[in-house]
Amino acid sequence: MASRLKDNINSRYFEAANSLTSKKARHRIVAYVESYDDIYFWRTVLSEFEDDKRYFEVMLPSKVNLTRGKKSVLMNFLEGEPLGKDMIACVDADYDYLMQGATHASRKILESPYVFHTYVYAIENFQCYAPSLHNVCVSVTLNDHRIFDFREYFRQFSESLFQLFVWSIMLYRNGNYNKFTITDFNRIADPGGFNVQNPEPSLVNVRRKVKTKVNELQRLFPDAKEEYLKTKEDIKALGVTAQTTYLYIQGHHLFDTVVSPILSKVCNLLRQERQNEIYQATAHKTQKRNEMSCYENSLQDIKVMLKKNTGYMASDQFRRLQEDVRRYLDGNT
Repeated sequence: MASRLKDNINSRYFEAANSLTSKKARHRIVAYVESYDDIYFWRTVLSEFEDDKRYFEVMLPSKVNLTRGKKSVLMNFLEGEPLGKDMIACVDADYDYLMQGATHASRKILESPYVFHTYVYAIENFQCYAPSLHNVCVSVTLNDHRIFDFREYFRQFSESLFQLFVWSIMLYRNGNYNKFTITDFNRIADPGGFNVQNPEPSLVNVRRKVKTKVNELQRLFPDAKEEYLKTKEDIKALGVTAQTTYLYIQGHHLFDTVVSPILSKVCNLLRQERQNEIYQATAHKTQKRNEMSCYENSLQDIKVMLKKNTGYMASDQFRRLQEDVRRYLDGNT
């Protein structure tokens, strides 16, 4: 029974359901997403396009067996069940965008007008958009003092990784990904010990690891220079620059291993700064105690605020995603 129900839930089902509603009723478009966190992100994307004629319902791919993930979202589509104007899939790009059709899944995702992807690796990369990270710190600590330059750090972090990232994409495109996996890349893209006042050693550490691995890959693939240079130009044409590599590496690694630890250290300093101001204020002890209690009760969790961060809406990659949705809706009118 459950499988029979699943087989019926495709675009034609939702088109038929919409045709039975009143002509004055708003048109419903179902958007399937990968996970619970994706619901909020894609709701943010799609809300802009709702009006008195249409609305989106963002949901996980199955209420029957609780399956989640990109494969579950795309399973019917990849197996031939059609998406359509009333049912769309919204997924992380992962490497599929940069693979540019080198795999079956990549071709299907890029060719379908009903599959929307993030352009950056995943929603976590958007949440970690460097120009927005100071605002995340403010939302966590309620302290607007700029003590760290996130833009500059992630520019240098990206430039440190870019050469190795090109190797990674090249090897995934030509089927040699087992020689250098995303997991291998992530180990190198871990800054390790980070100091807010002196971040340079963490970048030096990444550069050292990158240089060692690039030398190893060059020895392993001595005839790959031409292919490497072509891959480099290809991904640059797709929007990847040496300064924005961090947006295209694995999202969970960026979020959990790179950005969250850095934000934690920056926010700890900002909290201490605000607490010291309260301690040093010329006020009665009771007033100071009440002020400290009020401040501490207002503090927010770093990862929660990162997940709610929408500063990425100013990015070029997000605008490309919006343009894809706008083009799809214009084609449906």
